[in-house]
Amino acid sequence: MATKPPQPRSRRLGVWLFGAYGGLATTLVVGTRAIAKGLAQSQGLTTETDIASGIAWRPIDKMVFGGHEIREGDYASSAIEINSHTGSLPTELIRKLKRDLLSQSRNVVTGVMPNAGPAITKLADGKVNGKRRAAAKLRSQINQIKKDILAFKKKHKLERVICVNLTSTEPNLRMGAAHKTLEAFEKAIDKNDVKKVRPSAIYAYAAASLGMPFVHFTPSNSALTPAIEELFENNNTPFMGCDGKTGETLVKSALAPMFKYRDLRVLSWQGYNILGDRDGRVLSDSTNKQSKLDSKDALLPSILGYPLHTHVGIDYVPSLHDLKTAWDYVHFEGFLGFKMSLQFTWQGCDAILAAPLVLDLVRFADLAASRGESGALPHLACFFKRPFGVGEHDLHHQWHMLCAYLDRVRSDER
Repeated sequence: MATKPPQPRSRRLGVWLFGAYGGLATTLVVGTRAIAKGLAQSQGLTTETDIASGIAWRPIDKMVFGGHEIREGDYASSAIEINSHTGSLPTELIRKLKRDLLSQSRNVVTGVMPNAGPAITKLADGKVNGKRRAAAKLRSQINQIKKDILAFKKKHKLERVICVNLTSTEPNLRMGAAHKTLEAFEKAIDKNDVKKVRPSAIYAYAAASLGMPFVHFTPSNSALTPAIEELFENNNTPFMGCDGKTGETLVKSALAPMFKYRDLRVLSWQGYNILGDRDGRVLSDSTNKQSKLDSKDALLPSILGYPLHTHVGIDYVPSLHDLKTAWDYVHFEGFLGFKMSLQFTWQGCDAILAAPLVLDLVRFADLAASRGESGALPHLACFFKRPFGVGEHDLHHQWHMLCAYLDRVRSDER
């Protein structure tokens, strides 16, 4: 018996961006609004491909953006700055969207910076849309974040809000007792123990408190600690992360299985990355860089099943702006112990690669919430360098996990 195709969700969806005026967030907003208005195609979106057909995705033109930011600006001026550096956001497109972008900018408010580290603090002017917030205790900051998001939801009559962490990579936070349980973490907050809390943790905690799905797109380790995961679980709320897989690591997760399938033993895998923009500037600080290195270095032994020499270098090259280059050298051993090598160069625009992933993840988070799913979502592993809820790093296996999930959704929606 034929079934009617599922009807898309027609009410508006809020997308709340932490790090709202960054290059990725701006590219996401420009691209989403361009697609919504028929000014651009949906190239790069998994949710617009055949494997995602037959599912009631939230229409792109039903998304409304808001967020927190620590720098003054607006989406139009941020888009113009990006275009002057890379040309990735065409002038004519920005002109056509200017009024729309300024409207979305009115939803952006001042964020928080407790224990953010010097590299991030240097980027901030602490003022957004002409308003400056005085430093406040942690609990007050959390309450203000929640108030901001709820006001946004009410103003735009949104069915739900998806929170997305796109803030700059923070220095690694040493985990302790305060991060193991929700009770211990809340005691640290109430004691205003700022040394145990970073901005991403405040944002994640606020989202979990409100029962709003959370996408953790950065490698920062303080956002989804066991304590905050516990709060998401308690409130039956889905979360996903961490660190979007967009470039060199994406290639690694696709290529490494090839060596395993052919029984070619990898001896060394050496990588070198150069990038500019604010992301590169923040990563030029060694304490911030280590968070990224830990994320990029983790997958090869997991995929191959044995230890090997692996190294990833990251250098800041200001003139590149958001155009990054990665060069990898793979030294491997084949039949009769003969040694051979493979080299590849990956050149891409970071925000252009990442923006459709974020838009996909927003739709997946919305879908999960509508289905009553909660906790980590392992079927989204293919989008992340260090996926929560699963130890699988092989891109091919991850892809099949996603396909199996979508088949279940289609079956449930019939």
